Amino acid sequence: MLKLQVIISPQYGPFLNRSVEQYLTEHQEEGGVTMYLWKNQQTVVIGYNQNPYSECNVKLLLDEGGYLMRRGTGGGAVYHDLGNINFSFIADKKNYDVRKQLSVIQEALHTYGLETEISGRNDLTCQGRKFSGNAFYSGRINNLHHGTILIKTDGEMMQRYLTVDKAKLQKHGVKSVASRVVNLSELVEMDSESIKQPLIKAFEKVYGGKSELINFNDIAQTKEVQDTCERIGSYDFLFAKWDHFKTYKKAQFPWGSVAIDLKIDEKEQKITEAVIASDSLDTEIIRKAEGLLRGCSTQRHPVSDDPVLNDIFNLVFG
Repeated sequence: MLKLQVIISPQYGPFLNRSVEQYLTEHQEEGGVTMYLWKNQQTVVIGYNQNPYSECNVKLLLDEGGYLMRRGTGGGAVYHDLGNINFSFIADKKNYDVRKQLSVIQEALHTYGLETEISGRNDLTCQGRKFSGNAFYSGRINNLHHGTILIKTDGEMMQRYLTVDKAKLQKHGVKSVASRVVNLSELVEMDSESIKQPLIKAFEKVYGGKSELINFNDIAQTKEVQDTCERIGSYDFLFAKWDHFKTYKKAQFPWGSVAIDLKIDEKEQKITEAVIASDSLDTEIIRKAEGLLRGCSTQRHPVSDDPVLNDIFNLVFG
């Protein structure tokens, strides 16, 4: 029988919340599905391969007491505050089902009379506007699917901190990030606390069983979580790779945006270093591209069966 677990974080620190999520992903038992609910205060969350300095006003965010956090999944930058709630679904390979997991969110919102749609590569929309972005991680044994639900997020602060590339807005035919999204509280009466029980009931309905509530603090106090929290909150993890990033070439593709910084040995005609910033949902392909470009001759075009790699190579050598 499928074992269902629910964990609700009682605190709002982004690094601890993410560290608990990572612990759950690494320790999920076979034959189970976990739903983890959490909230962050005043945080810009960027994808694993994104350049923080191009995604948000880092200095303003930190000066005003906010946090920058890099998640372990791909995708674009989002703003978290206490007006929205975040969810994570963690399951072994056999029980991981993105459509089923998204249906939990849709079922919970259906209790408020909201009809929602799955849109684009990773979004949930209501009345044509995005209220939830999702990202995914495939581990050796378990998979992770997480996202955010905008309910009463401060739109002015979101625009204050996030810096969205104009090319991305033009692709979607909109003028600003605010016009692309909707707070669900604009449509019905709800808040980020009242939605917790509907989410739990929807989780149990979709999976057909009773869930067990797990104590957050028992996990948060483990050495493994504390060590992860220190690592992902460090300067090296968040900023070091990007301090001297200079865009050599950039482009927008159907699979995501990309900006590339290259260091070239002109005498040897070789690429000595390649750093790629991207909101691609596939974090591994970006790391693979960086590795293939390093040491590559500037006179020789690499080839690949992967269309994403070929897009990147054509951008570099085109």
